[in-house]
Amino acid sequence: MYRWEIVQAVTAQRVFGIVRSAGPDEAVAAAQAVLDAGLQAVEVALTTPRALSAVERLTEQRPDALIGAGTVLDEAAAGAAVRAGARFLVSPNLNPEVIRAGHRYGVPVFPGVTTPSEIVRALEEGADAVKIFPASAVSPSWLRDVRAALPQAPAIPTGGVSIDNAPEWIAAGAVACGMGSALTSGGARAAGERVTTLLAKLADAR
Repeated sequence: MYRWEIVQAVTAQRVFGIVRSAGPDEAVAAAQAVLDAGLQAVEVALTTPRALSAVERLTEQRPDALIGAGTVLDEAAAGAAVRAGARFLVSPNLNPEVIRAGHRYGVPVFPGVTTPSEIVRALEEGADAVKIFPASAVSPSWLRDVRAALPQAPAIPTGGVSIDNAPEWIAAGAVACGMGSALTSGGARAAGERVTTLLAKLADAR
């Protein structure tokens, strides 16, 4: 898949899961739970110990899923994540080297931004979408105002997005939301129920 095709696939459901856990086994189990419930894309945060082994296992076990790597802070981490099989990279900050490293291998990158100036710089550096982080520091109305001036910015709010407010972010113009423990915690059954509820709400919000 080309980069633009991956971006379309990752954002098609208007949400992707974020797994941040105590180890690779827990990360794989959490990712499997939300994938089994119907999600198509999951990011494994590199703050998870031995996270790349979880990325490798998930890409082998779920070849049709879109497995990404999150908390990618530098070029070395970006390269390692791509070699492990990550199909997209997400960062909490804006590091042009991460964008270049991902693009070198045809992998889209979603850097973290907080201000309109950072959004513009990220787009100038070639970001495929921008991660609004932490979303809890702003609001859907803030995003709506920013997109009035920057309608070309594909925004993905992350950090503080919940099942209840995710539709508000989509209605404000977000292309997707990144959701962590609000979606993936509590075991397979609970996570599955939340995924089902969320996907129905986002379908209504489009």
